[in-house]
Amino acid sequence: MDGKCQVIAAVAARTLTAYLRAMSIPFSILDLARVVEGGNIAQSFDECVSTAQAAERLGYDRVWYAEHHNMASVASSATSVLIAHVAAQTKSIRLGSGGVMLPNHSPLTIAEQFGTLATLHPGRIDLGLGRAPGGDQNVIRALRKDGPAAAQRFPQDVVELLSYLSEPDADAPLPVRAIPGEGTQVPVWILGSSLFGAQLAAHLGLPYAFASHFAPRQLFDAAETYRREFQPSQYLDKPYFMMACNVFAAETEAEAQFHFSTLIQAFVGMVTNMRGLVKAPVHDLKVPPQIAAHVEPMLAGSAVGTPDQIAERLSSLYDQLQPDEFILSMPFYDQAARVKSMELTMGIRDQIGSKKHAA
Repeated sequence: MDGKCQVIAAVAARTLTAYLRAMSIPFSILDLARVVEGGNIAQSFDECVSTAQAAERLGYDRVWYAEHHNMASVASSATSVLIAHVAAQTKSIRLGSGGVMLPNHSPLTIAEQFGTLATLHPGRIDLGLGRAPGGDQNVIRALRKDGPAAAQRFPQDVVELLSYLSEPDADAPLPVRAIPGEGTQVPVWILGSSLFGAQLAAHLGLPYAFASHFAPRQLFDAAETYRREFQPSQYLDKPYFMMACNVFAAETEAEAQFHFSTLIQAFVGMVTNMRGLVKAPVHDLKVPPQIAAHVEPMLAGSAVGTPDQIAERLSSLYDQLQPDEFILSMPFYDQAARVKSMELTMGIRDQIGSKKHAA
C-alpha cells in the first residue's frame, strides 16, 4: 500500500471508529474517591486522576463524583474541589457531581462553584443534584442545616439554582446574580433512588439519573414515571435517563468475583452499621444468611464476570429499561484491576450499542 492509500485507510478507520462510538450507548464512570485499608486520602485523589485519565483515553463520556460526609471510605465530600483537581489533569472528558446534595448548600453557592468550573473548563462540567444529606443527623447538625425542612425545599432550590445559571434577562433581572455562574448554563441533572426525583426531573424537563448501583428497588417504576410524566423544556425536548450499575470485569469469572467481594463487604458493613475503609478482596467470602437477605437486593444492579458476561448482563438491563446512558461504579480495592475492568467493559460497549439502534 502506498503512502496516499495508507493515509486514506487511516482516515477511514478513524471515521469508522467515530461512527461506531456515536452509534453506541454512552458509558460513564461514577467515582467516590474510595479510601482503602492500608492507603490514605492522598492516594485516593491520585487514583481519581488516573481513573479519569483512563476513562478519557478509553472513550468514556463522563466521570462523576458524589458528595458524602463522615464516611471513612469516601473522600469526595468537597465535590467541586475534587472536580477542579481532576479537570486540571485531563483534557476533554466531562466531569461532574453525582451528586451535590443541594439541601446542604445554598443554590447561589453551588451556582458560583460550578460556574467557576464551567468557565475554567468550558463544555466539560455537569451538575447532578441530590436531595439526601449525604450523611446522618450528626452530619446535618455539623453542616448547620435544618434537615427535613431543607430537603422539602429541594424543588424550589433547584429552580433557583437554574435561574442563577441561566442567561440574564434584561427585562427581569435577578436581585442576586451568580458571578461567576450567570450564563454558563451548566447542564443540571436530578439524581435519585425513588419516584420523587423521577417526578421532579420530569416536571422540570431535566435529565434523570437513578442510583441503581445501591438502591435498585424502585428502578423500573422510576424509569417509567420519568418517561411518562416528562415535560419538554428549554433544557431537553425528550427524556434522558441514566442508570447506575456496579461493574466488576476481569479476564475470568473467578477473578471478577474475587474483586466483587470488596463491594459485598462494604454492603455488609452498611447493613450491620460497621462501616470502615474499603476492604481488600477475599476468596470464598461467606455472608450469614440473615445479612445476605438484606445485601443481595442492594447488589441487584451489578454486572460481574468476564467481558462476555458483562455484555450479557448490561444487554439484559438495556432490553428491560432502555437507558440512554450507563454510569458504571467500579469500586475496586486495587487500582490496576479497576482500570483493567474499565478497558474490558469498554471493549463490549458496541455490543450494547448495536442493540440500542436495532431496537
